[in-house]
Amino acid sequence: MGAGIAWLAVERGRVGVAPPAETHELIVMIHPGPVVYFPGPDGEMTGFDFELAQQFARENRLTPRFVLADTTAQLIEAVERGQAHIGAGGLYRPLAGPAPRTADAIAATQADPDTTASDVLWTTGLATVEPVLIYNRDGYKPATWRDLDGETVAYLQGPFGPEIDGVRRAHPGVRWQPLDLPSAAALISQVSDGTIGYAIIGSLAAALARNIYLDFDVAFAVGPRREVAWAVPPHFADLRERLDRFLARLKKDGTLARMLERYLPDLRPIARADVGALHERLHTLLPTYRPLFRAAQEQTGIEWRLLAAIAYQESQWDPTAQSETGVRGLMQMTEDTAKQLGVRNLLDPAQAVLGAARYLRDLKEKLPARIREPERTWLALAAFNIGLGHLEDARILARKQKLDPDQWRDVKKALPLLALPEYYAQAKLGYARGGMPVAFVDRVRTYYDILLASEQPHQPRLRRPAPPDPEPPQPERAAAR
Repeated sequence: MGAGIAWLAVERGRVGVAPPAETHELIVMIHPGPVVYFPGPDGEMTGFDFELAQQFARENRLTPRFVLADTTAQLIEAVERGQAHIGAGGLYRPLAGPAPRTADAIAATQADPDTTASDVLWTTGLATVEPVLIYNRDGYKPATWRDLDGETVAYLQGPFGPEIDGVRRAHPGVRWQPLDLPSAAALISQVSDGTIGYAIIGSLAAALARNIYLDFDVAFAVGPRREVAWAVPPHFADLRERLDRFLARLKKDGTLARMLERYLPDLRPIARADVGALHERLHTLLPTYRPLFRAAQEQTGIEWRLLAAIAYQESQWDPTAQSETGVRGLMQMTEDTAKQLGVRNLLDPAQAVLGAARYLRDLKEKLPARIREPERTWLALAAFNIGLGHLEDARILARKQKLDPDQWRDVKKALPLLALPEYYAQAKLGYARGGMPVAFVDRVRTYYDILLASEQPHQPRLRRPAPPDPEPPQPERAAAR
């Protein structure tokens, strides 16, 4: 763990963090991944668990400190030992009985008879998933477990222990292979490339990976739905109770559902041919334009992989592309927009990328200051496609329909209505093909997710000045054990 954390001895001789009330800090150990904790479109860390923990800390006048765990097993063991106040990041609450224990924790208990390892406490559920069997698409798709006699099924140690134990007893003919991998994505990757034929993962992980790993699919569910939850050390029962009251309030007023939807992209897979072409061009075309996207990030602060995703949606990274409406180049800009941004040659990729980055940055700056990320970026992307005036018409319409004009999930419901006479007759700019920006933003987000999974972030030598809002706390890395 990093410096600056207050330590004290806790029950049974363990060493752990002091209660939040004593240190005025909330130590959150988190396993990074899509949805829960990842680099956002402005380059800063974001995510569902990240934002939720920050809100809890803010309401309780605590300073959040995020510590990264390499695996969920490492995370659970550290929380069990009291080395963090909260463990978060795609953890599954046990179906019944005590929380699963890691092999290291059990070994430590056996080595020291005076030390009895306690199980972590679990909060109320944040979301639900179900364990599913996935298979390589070039192989055989099983319909039931009987189809898998003699086959090997891999799984990660820990997350779905009770379900796997039950299936193992019921189907002794299946060969089982526990793996020590850092994430479900690593397991999906091995199924997709044919290294492993079958595996058990969570349904949300499978949905998020559909457009990233193309050669796997879901065969069937293998157990009941499970709740994603947070883990709390066993001696912090009062903290668990406060978290449960906090989560219950956010569930009741709809805040939790809105936050979760904010970080879940459209989970419908894009056509395999389209995604397959993107994966191929990641190797053939992206290396040519990667320096341009990174240079534009350095000048504008717009994350380079987001710019690359926009460019792919606009032109499939073809600098000579031209649409039937007359927009041209890598970023498909209009002549009028290009002139406003000082772009003299739309067919020059460097000028086009920098011009588009400046345009998106300007659109973000023109949105009301109260709109936070990532909503700010998704709304600016819609304006990038349809214009800021039509976006404002949609936001006004959303407000009239008692929707939230600052949330993309609500504005995307209002935008298509601008194509209907009863709505566009009252809009300032009139008719608009409002379905287009909805499709545009959803596809850009999908491509962006693929690029986040396949490409490394760019760290400029000279960072931009800090934004007006306080900069989120920088995570630490948990010490290897």
